[in-house]
Amino acid sequence: MRFGTRPVADCTGAILAHSLRAGSSVLKKGRVLSAVDVAALTAAGVETATVARLDHDDIHEDAAAARVAQALSGSGLTIGAAFTGRVNLFAAAAGLAVVDADAIDRINLLHESVTVATLPAFAPVERGSMVATVKIIPFAAPHDAVEAAEAVAAAMAPVLRVAPYRPFTAALIQTVLPGTKPGVLDKTVGVTRDRLTALGGTLSQETRCAHEEGELAAAIDAAGKPDLLLVAGASAITDRRDVLPAGIERAGGTVEHFGMPVDPGNLILLGRRDDRPVLGLPGCARSPKLNGFDWVIQRVAAGVPVTRRDIMRMGVGGLLAEIPSRPLPRLDATRPGPEAPRAPRVAALVLAAGRSSRMGSNKLVADVQGVPLLRRTVQAVLASQAGPVIVITGNEPDEVRSALQGLDVTFVHNPDFAEGLSTSLRAGLAAVPGSADGALVCLGDMPLVAPVVIDRLIAAYNPVEGRAIVVPVAGGKRGNPVLWDRSLFADMARVAGDTGARHLIGANAERVCEVAVEDDGVLTDIDTPDAIAALRRALDTP
Repeated sequence: MRFGTRPVADCTGAILAHSLRAGSSVLKKGRVLSAVDVAALTAAGVETATVARLDHDDIHEDAAAARVAQALSGSGLTIGAAFTGRVNLFAAAAGLAVVDADAIDRINLLHESVTVATLPAFAPVERGSMVATVKIIPFAAPHDAVEAAEAVAAAMAPVLRVAPYRPFTAALIQTVLPGTKPGVLDKTVGVTRDRLTALGGTLSQETRCAHEEGELAAAIDAAGKPDLLLVAGASAITDRRDVLPAGIERAGGTVEHFGMPVDPGNLILLGRRDDRPVLGLPGCARSPKLNGFDWVIQRVAAGVPVTRRDIMRMGVGGLLAEIPSRPLPRLDATRPGPEAPRAPRVAALVLAAGRSSRMGSNKLVADVQGVPLLRRTVQAVLASQAGPVIVITGNEPDEVRSALQGLDVTFVHNPDFAEGLSTSLRAGLAAVPGSADGALVCLGDMPLVAPVVIDRLIAAYNPVEGRAIVVPVAGGKRGNPVLWDRSLFADMARVAGDTGARHLIGANAERVCEVAVEDDGVLTDIDTPDAIAALRRALDTP
């Protein structure tokens, strides 16, 4: 890759290394400068620009990141779109992130341009949590480095996966000594049930018996064959020959390991009976705070084998105790870990309230190859990563609802639709759930916007990095839909008339990100009978 400062006149086709202002527009770093961009910079008096040009053996940062991410990705993961040389991998379901640390190290040691960051191995994740990110550091990576990363990933596959939590049953046996308070036992049942439920498990039974080897063995026999057997002693296990391990062995089980290098959680016991795991619980398991017991049952719930060696290797990071010299508020066991980075939550607003004054009839319900025009638009949005999808109705609301029958959308009616597009925008923003980070504003008459384009807009969205408004650009022209960060909702709600929020893009130029797309569907709205006819012809063309 060639990098340096060049006269602006020589920069067409080069990648901009540092953002520049051209009049009222800001050209962001990473942009491939077009002839129009060069002319705008020249007109603004900019004489030089720092740029990069790829050599024949370079792979553009987005393509390189996408290839490495694809090579790394195993089951239970979804791959985000590439943007600025970054591709994020997300959990497709709640479970554990299973990471081959050695493979990640090997890839990161190949070349400085290729980097992979992941969650810690066996970190619990929710659906949509970010598990890993691939980042190409400069604007390109050498072809050889990308191929080498792919080769490592292929040889050690799967390097990354998410083991989803699976439904399982558990039985809890609690031993009792004279003076044991029933309230303590009842609390243990509640805490245990909550722990299991958070992992997709069910506490199928709970029994109590005397803290005596024979009584415990009989209770274990009576418990049948749950997927997981939990034994909580009235007194902590102090030795392999203590009541709990002795009772497990007397009932035909085996004790595989006692103790773990995790605090709290040291006095856990790992056993097996009828080829099913048996856990002798440490005293801290009666508390909802995160402890070593959680680390073990998370693996059981995800179907990830846990052996004595696995437990003995949990020491790094295993200091969970809250002590004066190391204050660390431990988390509730039903949320067993810090919140992982996650995919942006972007709601989609589909504006479908217009009067279609240039059509003579409601264009949104016009038949296009047997499918209403609006339905085509909404189906594309539903196929993307945006959600929920909120459709704002106004003109002929019953016909619009009928056109979308059976689709997973939320309808919001705008009784003031005749006063202009801004009223529909306001009605839609009010319906965006509080959990959403931003909103994608879609026009109902743009059925050619592909789901992959929407996903690229979401991948580019990052308000922390100054990308709070994300706009698709085709052939140098800005199009729709536009993604807006929640911080701009108040300004958008104050817009009046039929102009929408476009002026806010210019007013927030430093927060705008343009995403170049080859598909001119982002520029194509269907406003006239001729446009409908052209759309039908285009869809007829093989």
